[in-house]
Amino acid sequence: MVLVMSVVPGEGGQAYIPESTDKIRNLKKYIEENHLDLDIEVDGGINDKTAVLATDAGADILVSGAYILNSDDAKKAIRKLKGEV
Repeated sequence: MVLVMSVVPGEGGQAYIPESTDKIRNLKKYIEENHLDLDIEVDGGINDKTAVLATDAGADILVSGAYILNSDDAKKAIRKLKGEV
């Protein structure tokens, strides 16, 4: 597993760094070209909008803290992250 931090580590609730999407995409390409068995995990600033950016770029696992914990309905927030709502 490779972890891509999409915020500056240390504080919850930060905004997703847009350049992270290119890092994820480039990492996914490298993994595929080299036939590596690795998942890409992305941590930081993950919400219903950035989850789509990260997964479209190749992320396999998303870490979302503040978006879920600060929502009025955690189950609905998780469904949104999964693209079910």
